[in-house]
Amino acid sequence: MPFRVMVVGGYGNFGSIVCRHLAQMPGVQLLLSGRDRLKLQRKVDELNSHASTVAEGWCGDAMGDEFRAALRAMNIQLVIHTGGPFQGQSYAVAESCIAAGVSYCDLSDCRTFVNGIGVLDAQAKQAGVAILSGCSSVPTLSSAIIDQQRSRFSRIDVIEHGISSSAKMPGLSTIEGVFAYAGKPIKQLKNGQVHEVLGWQDLTLRKMPQMGTRLLANVDVPDMDIFAGRYGAQTLCFKAGAGLKMGSLASYLLAQALRLGLVRDHALWAARLHRLGTRFERFGDGKSAMYIDVHGVGLEAQPLSMTVQLTALNDKGPEIPSCAAVALAAKMALGYEPQAGARPCVGEITVDEYMAAINDPDNLSLSVQFSDGQR
Repeated sequence: MPFRVMVVGGYGNFGSIVCRHLAQMPGVQLLLSGRDRLKLQRKVDELNSHASTVAEGWCGDAMGDEFRAALRAMNIQLVIHTGGPFQGQSYAVAESCIAAGVSYCDLSDCRTFVNGIGVLDAQAKQAGVAILSGCSSVPTLSSAIIDQQRSRFSRIDVIEHGISSSAKMPGLSTIEGVFAYAGKPIKQLKNGQVHEVLGWQDLTLRKMPQMGTRLLANVDVPDMDIFAGRYGAQTLCFKAGAGLKMGSLASYLLAQALRLGLVRDHALWAARLHRLGTRFERFGDGKSAMYIDVHGVGLEAQPLSMTVQLTALNDKGPEIPSCAAVALAAKMALGYEPQAGARPCVGEITVDEYMAAINDPDNLSLSVQFSDGQR
């Protein structure tokens, strides 16, 4: 019997990437859900014109009561929720999965959404299903990279990481999500103490191999709550930025305006910046990357630092957040059963499994370097 996977938001920006991979995966039967019947049918027809297996569609509201009945009727085994923005979203999709006895993962990188998923833990365990939130670049891939090299450190003190995208604009829901905390306090960790920074502020330049210098600013991610306990880090920060410096600068200025009360509706301005950004996509270089800097002590009680960069060329950056769910589905199709319960998606996927799911070595490369000097 094929492993039946439903992708919520399957015709969206990230959902389309997930579906493209799953439609080609042996042993997987793909189903898409969405509320727009025409968009849904176009995506199903597109997938079926290229795939060897037949994809199906379910038109309806995954946040509604009818969703759990649909899951049972269609014998779904895994739901991949790609329908952001997740900021302020309820856990209705995950709750329907629990009621229907179906495992679930989502692509959220919203700190409160991902780290709050534990409220469903008891229900998920009772139902015998896994509810995994944050199956994306952060915290799934970021933790997998650190886990892979964790044995080299006797102690980790500092983790500083971030993402610099290409100039190609993501979906509007993604832009709305990242601007939800623009100009608002973000809790980070510095020398063991919680301190606050402001979203999309503190612009810094980072020199990145193959990419020149990129402009980055403070961004909120689930890792800020997870990494202190998982790795014992005393200092944690995360930054992100657009492929063009003017994009990061625009984000900085919007955050300033929101902080000062000059602008009140972040969603309205997110839509405006999204439209503006699409006009400048052609000026980008198509390159994006995730970087991770880890500083601590090695096994011989000497300072040890690690610098990691996952680089994507030719506007392949969106493959990175999309393919954690693809890797999870591939494992489950082969018989892997995540432990029942609701939790952030860390420790479920290795770096090798992640890269195999993307399967594009010409456009994605991972560099890991170590040094024994102090920062």
